[in-house]
Amino acid sequence: MVNLNLAYKQCEEVIQHHSKTFYKAFSLLPSKKRKAVWAVYAFCRIADDIVDEGKKPKEELRKFQEEFEGFLKGSFSHENFMWVALHDTFKHYEMDIQAFQDMIKGQGMDLVKIRYHSMDEVLDYSYHVASTVGLMLLPILAPKKKAVLREGAIALGLGMQLTNILRDIGEDLGRDRIYVPKDIMQKHHLTERDLQKQTVTPEFIRVWEHLAAEAEKQYDTAMLTMNEYPIHARAPVKAAGHFYRAILNKIRLNDYDVFGERNFVSSEEKHAILSQI
Repeated sequence: MVNLNLAYKQCEEVIQHHSKTFYKAFSLLPSKKRKAVWAVYAFCRIADDIVDEGKKPKEELRKFQEEFEGFLKGSFSHENFMWVALHDTFKHYEMDIQAFQDMIKGQGMDLVKIRYHSMDEVLDYSYHVASTVGLMLLPILAPKKKAVLREGAIALGLGMQLTNILRDIGEDLGRDRIYVPKDIMQKHHLTERDLQKQTVTPEFIRVWEHLAAEAEKQYDTAMLTMNEYPIHARAPVKAAGHFYRAILNKIRLNDYDVFGERNFVSSEEKHAILSQI
């Protein structure tokens, strides 16, 4: 049996390793809530890793879903740090079970769909893999304001996932995945063949900025209700949004090169953003 404190510590190590942006933002939370966020993040990360790195991802994701259904009934491995930490989190907060189920469904989308035809399709995918995270966290961050914050949490997730898509175009091409919608590419006269050349052209920039404008619209929507969060949660959520939004400008400053090294916001830049929140 994994000790509870050790379980939370291992969840923290997962987020610390995989997402310095999220880790930096949510480290601002009080200890109890911070640990709960780590547990939720570990759940999401494990599901994501199954799809990206699993040897038999369809079978592994189905098994993970079955494990989650068992977990909801109180049956789970006490040797698995994530389930141990998540069980404690579920004991203390009224978690949104549908959001967890939708997240697993979203991960499954990557196993059957590698091209997107419209922005609506991309937004539906983004809801399932990213907005669901915000909905999972709402009972932890703002239990009395879940209804009023729901739309903003969904919008923040959409903005973040669109940012991920824009940052990871080159990386995703390596996995034969294109999340940039075909209708937007057609509108700006960019073909898939052009995209595969991994060259920054005026057409590529127009497509990129089209999606970036959608992301920034979602960030603006998210900020409208940000002051509804309790004070202790407001800064972390706001920071996460600003950190992610700043990635878009980093890419612009890097002449839209999303085919080489990954664009990221440095620790110094994050400190500067925090000082302005």
